[in-house]
Amino acid sequence: MDKDNHKLIYYFNKWSALTKEDESIILSAFEPISIQKKKILLEPGKLCTQLYFVTSGILRSYYVDVKGTEQIYQIRMENSWISDLESFFSHTPSKYYIEALEDTQLLAITHHRMEQLLVEIPNLERYFRILFQRAYVNSLKRLNATMWDSALDRYNELLKEQPEVFQRVPLIYIASYLGITPESLSRIRKMK
Repeated sequence: MDKDNHKLIYYFNKWSALTKEDESIILSAFEPISIQKKKILLEPGKLCTQLYFVTSGILRSYYVDVKGTEQIYQIRMENSWISDLESFFSHTPSKYYIEALEDTQLLAITHHRMEQLLVEIPNLERYFRILFQRAYVNSLKRLNATMWDSALDRYNELLKEQPEVFQRVPLIYIASYLGITPESLSRIRKMK
């Protein structure tokens, strides 16, 4: 088993008890994908047909507002998932771009294949339930933070949760993700 597949199995095993046969079935359900830095994986108007596990690299999910400004919704690094879940589950066109910020390696699964996998390996139902619950809670936390937390609080939370993002992601993208201007981010960083 290569290291990318090993990462995926490791995360499944955190919340599910898998047999070697289960692991083999899982690995056959995922397709390895390589995407170069600055390449677009998804764009608005297209259906998001896959859920992606990031084995190396970084991606961002963003939309362009009515003023033409990019608003970053997600920044995902190794050992995390990225997709447009609304498009993925409802089979409606996406509103987001997903772009690689580094050369990135992914393991991808289609909606149809994921549904088959959940029937074949019922233990995975728990893993995906927890994954999607966490995604929902994180979305709510992020929305609440933009409404009630100060820019400094949002910065400190990101620094605590993902300190490596500051070494690997351009500050202009981090500012957008935090919902502040690059100048505000610069002032906050000088205060530290």
